[in-house]
Amino acid sequence: MTFNGFGLNNLSLLSSAKSRSISPENFTGEKGRGGMATEGTGKECARDLGQGWKVSPSVIIPPQTPFTLGEIEGPGVIQHIWLTCFPPHWRSLILRIYWDGEEEASVETPIGDFFCNGWGERCNVNSLPIAVNPAGGMNSYWEMPFRKSAKLVVENIGEEEAVLYYQIDYSLVDIPDHAAYFHAQFRRSNPLPYKEVHTLIDGVKGQGHYVGTYIAWGVNNNGWWGEGEVKFYLDGDRDFPTICGTGTEDYFGGAWNWEHPKGEYGTYSTPFLGLPQVIKPDGLYRSQQRFGMYRWHIMDPIRFEKDLRVTIQALGWRSGRRYLPLQDDIASVVYWYQTEPHASFPQLPGRDGLEVI
Repeated sequence: MTFNGFGLNNLSLLSSAKSRSISPENFTGEKGRGGMATEGTGKECARDLGQGWKVSPSVIIPPQTPFTLGEIEGPGVIQHIWLTCFPPHWRSLILRIYWDGEEEASVETPIGDFFCNGWGERCNVNSLPIAVNPAGGMNSYWEMPFRKSAKLVVENIGEEEAVLYYQIDYSLVDIPDHAAYFHAQFRRSNPLPYKEVHTLIDGVKGQGHYVGTYIAWGVNNNGWWGEGEVKFYLDGDRDFPTICGTGTEDYFGGAWNWEHPKGEYGTYSTPFLGLPQVIKPDGLYRSQQRFGMYRWHIMDPIRFEKDLRVTIQALGWRSGRRYLPLQDDIASVVYWYQTEPHASFPQLPGRDGLEVI
């Protein structure tokens, strides 16, 4: 049976798709081979019980080391990824996903930012494709089809070992010709140069559709910071975009500075958009305001046929009711589907360039 997408509208339909799952209890996802480990991080805890009793629930990734979470022979589709690790590692564990034997990853982003937790502090997210639940359970429901193979790697670029629990749920099923490949890319401007825009994505070549934005925004000025517009340059647009928004909080589904109740930012997390995280200064070492926000273009994907560039302005206010170009710390992850091959990603910042400080 060919994969036609999963969801409530076809949940009752029978299928010959084969359900599989990869975790430290079954590194290969093979049928009937889960829970067979005799070595693992839980071995000592299971010493009175033996094989089959949670012997290998997690992995330990040494510093400066990549670890392959799973390799899958297709065709198939990844339907759910769950993982958890401690917050200090959320910017130093880099998730990369490769489709159909490609040499360059189609997904490259720190784990925390991919799951809308870019500041290394836990924040619950209650959205359709991303859910983060107490106390740091990270879930992705982005649909990720592949035709030949999928390879998922996490690299620990930090100086300390990281304990990672994870599970990858997928189906082996034929994929139609018109199904595109999932992509996600991280970028950071810290600080954003004066009178420049933060580029969310650029250099995309091929046909596809843009499906989401997450931003971890650190403000370096007093006053309101979200007057900037989001702009989508489609299929040869140069100086002016086809789609131009009206302000930062507007793009993320809010209004009027998110001020509710009076004098406070109102947090929210909905299926398609949210401002789930507001980090306030504490009067000592936490001197800046920091925000986390997401916008999923699931009901309104941005289609492109040849190329795509997306930017966001950082604008506040100065005297005389004039806009002030801001020099903030803006880190983003964008999510899109497209045909392969994809254009090369910019080089990911190193450990110091990613660090939350």
